[in-house]
Amino acid sequence: MDRSRIVFPRDTHEVTDMSGRISRRSFLRAVALGGGLGAVSAGSASAFPLDIDPLRPLMFSSPPIEPYRDRLPILPTMSGTRIDVQASSTMHSFHADLAPSPALAYSGADYLGATIEAHVDQPTTIAFRNAVTVHPFAVDVDPSLHGLSERDRTQVPTAMHLHGGVNPPQFDGHPELVFRPGEEYLHQLPNRQDAAGLWYHDHAMGVTRLNIYAGLVGLYLLRDDFDTGRADNPLGLPAGEFEVPLVLQEKMFTADGRQRIRSTPTVPQGSWEGGAVGDVGVVNGKVWPELDVARGLYRLRLVNAGSLSVWNLYFGNRMRFWVIGGDSGLLDAPVAVTRVRLSPAERVDLLVDFGALEPGSTVELCNDEPPPFQAALIGERTMPRFCRFRVGTARGFTGAPPSTLRGGPGQPELLPPIPRPQVFRDVTLSQPSDVRLPPSIMSLNNLRYSTEDIELPRQGTVEQWNIINATNDPHPVHLHLANFRVLGRQVIETLRFALATPQPPLGIRWTPSADAFTISPRAPAEPWERGFKDTVLANANSITRIIVRFPTAESLGFDPDAVFGHGSHDAHGHGAGGGPRSLQGYVWHCHILDHEDHDMMLRYRTVA
Repeated sequence: MDRSRIVFPRDTHEVTDMSGRISRRSFLRAVALGGGLGAVSAGSASAFPLDIDPLRPLMFSSPPIEPYRDRLPILPTMSGTRIDVQASSTMHSFHADLAPSPALAYSGADYLGATIEAHVDQPTTIAFRNAVTVHPFAVDVDPSLHGLSERDRTQVPTAMHLHGGVNPPQFDGHPELVFRPGEEYLHQLPNRQDAAGLWYHDHAMGVTRLNIYAGLVGLYLLRDDFDTGRADNPLGLPAGEFEVPLVLQEKMFTADGRQRIRSTPTVPQGSWEGGAVGDVGVVNGKVWPELDVARGLYRLRLVNAGSLSVWNLYFGNRMRFWVIGGDSGLLDAPVAVTRVRLSPAERVDLLVDFGALEPGSTVELCNDEPPPFQAALIGERTMPRFCRFRVGTARGFTGAPPSTLRGGPGQPELLPPIPRPQVFRDVTLSQPSDVRLPPSIMSLNNLRYSTEDIELPRQGTVEQWNIINATNDPHPVHLHLANFRVLGRQVIETLRFALATPQPPLGIRWTPSADAFTISPRAPAEPWERGFKDTVLANANSITRIIVRFPTAESLGFDPDAVFGHGSHDAHGHGAGGGPRSLQGYVWHCHILDHEDHDMMLRYRTVA
């Protein structure tokens, strides 16, 4: 079917019942009466809602969008000891052929936020203010999720989290420490950690997926005396115009150009969806943009700021490039690769030599990762590209990739050896087995967020976490506060594991060892994840093993187990009687945003 011949009129894209929600029964009956997907022809397309491809009737589709119509935006930067960050309601144009869409943004932008540059050991104060007036996805708020109510559609909660930051708990962006429109908060960030490409984003309980997707995302580049960001940096890395941050996202759009958070009509509007996918690539706020590059070496700082999908990224000509760093800083030396796999919240620091290409040529940043299992079941396809680079005639940065990044003169120290664990801890990722629409809850350890049965690692202890993914989908797992090293992964026979250790009802801890059910040797960490990390991809039906050293109050310069959150700002707290409560500690969670919101997030404390 030629999708380019379909005309998408305004506001005719859903069949609804009297409540305004789509009728799942009517829609699925229409699909069945159509005689199956193979029986649908172009001539019968009018029988379907006009933003649904008859060949994929369980998925919404964006209208046809021409790639490379827009220039890649270069994100503005901010620096200083005090930085004002305001979350606001905006309108943003994602593509030259789409009308502007309601969005959210930070720092006076109309989408995303400025890149904040800070320096190691020089504290930064973020003066955060919630100035959101209208939420683009107010109708998509699900008040049945933990901590939410009808109030959250109009009095939009926000919580700014510096992802990867090693910060006191009261400044970490705890999901229960939320701020309503008109409220302000000072985040005191010590920046006592290695130089790295961090990012800041919303983390409010139950609406993180809505706020991030709407635009509350920005980069935070932490510099030091080695990686200065200036042209004369001691590491010999490209800087200035040759260092380009790329915020990668996936989206769907309605016929009139609005962002759509739902990906399937089988989930009613206003109900949580188990994983919202996208069918177009967005980079720095533009759909499939193009960047003019000089003939030379570039440093690309990538973050997967998407809601769901893992991407296997490569260049269309399969050219070689170099990984120089990941979530929490530089590797010991550049690693030559032809692809890099990036899950939601992970970052990667790349060197790419466009000088090897002819002037006037182009090369695309592509993806060939198959969609997650459950998304593929309802018709999701691989989103194939993100952006294109057009090579000019000018000479750019002419240096070669450095041979080392650590351990030499004018370089930081080598990464330390991975320490031996003192404690072994099994944790599980699972989904209850009941089949229903909307999809059932996602869980860690088979527990809800409200549980008091939390992890209590002791400060100063080295632990091995065996992350047992007993689902058919990959899950990126993020620990706040603590960085870690990846040991590797092993495939498990999940069915035999589940039969031998039956999963109890939701709310009862389920963390059996899966070591007896492994069916592969341990595969080592990928080349791009051999430094310190804060997020790790737990593959489907596997054990992912990481080594975590939980820092002490003395090494941090603050008490990571301090009590905080008194007052009106912890209105999401669900203590006795449902009122505000004091908070303590941090959280760990899946960074698939829908999963994080319901209920794949748990609290944890580091005890002295």
